[in-house]
Amino acid sequence: MRLVADSGLWSTGPLVAPTPLVAVLEVSGAVLSWTIDDPSGTAATQLTFTDLTRADWLWRLLGESGHVTLAAAVDSAPDEPATIELTGVDLLPGSVDRLRRLGLGHWLRRWWPASDRDGIAGLDRALLDAEIAVLTAAAQDFFDDDTLDSDVGELLAPHGGALAAHVDGKDPRIIELVRACVDLADEIGAGGLGWSELSAALDDSTEPDQVTRDLVITTGRRDDYALAAGPDKGLPASGAIARGVGSIKWGAVPPAVFDAAENTVNWSIEVADSAAVAVVRAATSGPDPAAGVAVRLVSGSVRGAGLLDADGRARLPLVDAQHRPMTESAAWDHDWPTTAVTIGVDVDETPDTRERIRHFARARLDRPANDAFLAEILAAESDY
Repeated sequence: MRLVADSGLWSTGPLVAPTPLVAVLEVSGAVLSWTIDDPSGTAATQLTFTDLTRADWLWRLLGESGHVTLAAAVDSAPDEPATIELTGVDLLPGSVDRLRRLGLGHWLRRWWPASDRDGIAGLDRALLDAEIAVLTAAAQDFFDDDTLDSDVGELLAPHGGALAAHVDGKDPRIIELVRACVDLADEIGAGGLGWSELSAALDDSTEPDQVTRDLVITTGRRDDYALAAGPDKGLPASGAIARGVGSIKWGAVPPAVFDAAENTVNWSIEVADSAAVAVVRAATSGPDPAAGVAVRLVSGSVRGAGLLDADGRARLPLVDAQHRPMTESAAWDHDWPTTAVTIGVDVDETPDTRERIRHFARARLDRPANDAFLAEILAAESDY
């Protein structure tokens, strides 16, 4: 094993891809990272230690002797060595499998490319969070203190009502998962809106071994699993000075808000009260509103900025280089093909990266992997 020092932190393992192609999991004293579609097929793990003294779990991955060797090497290292080679120290086979699956679950929460236009079904957030919560509780040996990824109560609390509705469908896979969540919530004292109804729904549900085979092999064709993308009404067919399309960079916006396809942003330049305005619409998906997400238009020296409403629309007053309102005549004379519309914050992300993730998602839906989450399996079934 090779240890590499970078910016005061020690890392092991190969370099992984940048966001959003990387799944990460924060445990006590370290962050574990994996490239989601690792071309080597080995799902190589990178460990970056934020505080090695807190990583009491490390022996579970390296063995006791490996843990001792690594800790001693770091303690005795010079102030700024480039690398340390540790002979005979490596990850034990299978030792990170459940952690990698947990990291993948958090990646699915943030980056799954649900799209009505691309035909990539959305994942049921309540079921996904429920399964991540159960996996997190089972991995508590790696979470000796608070981390971003260890709050089981936060994962469970919002979904009592949604899980209760799922129980009514009597899918034994869902009932088994929900029972585990109810037991877990009772154990840690978690709860929230809908959790009392959830317990009652479980009490009234049919036991899994009494459910018919037809329900066991469910098609998953349910509205709550389908992507709820709003209809693309487009822009007016006439009256616009100019129009165009753009794409949203996923890292620039909150998850579960926008359709993940390319060219989902429509813009047009129109006239209101003798002044030029930009009309922008970004296609949305899922339950979360787009309200408050920043939108900016730049076209040469022309600027416009504002916030999207809940449906992903905005009207932006346009100004010139002197910050004067743009007139109708100036708008007709302007060269609009250079126009760029940005949704959210500025990030460095390429269309090729997004297409790579879509390919990964489609592959998991076409043939669910051994590490597939129930939400993925149900989404795959909904395609048939």
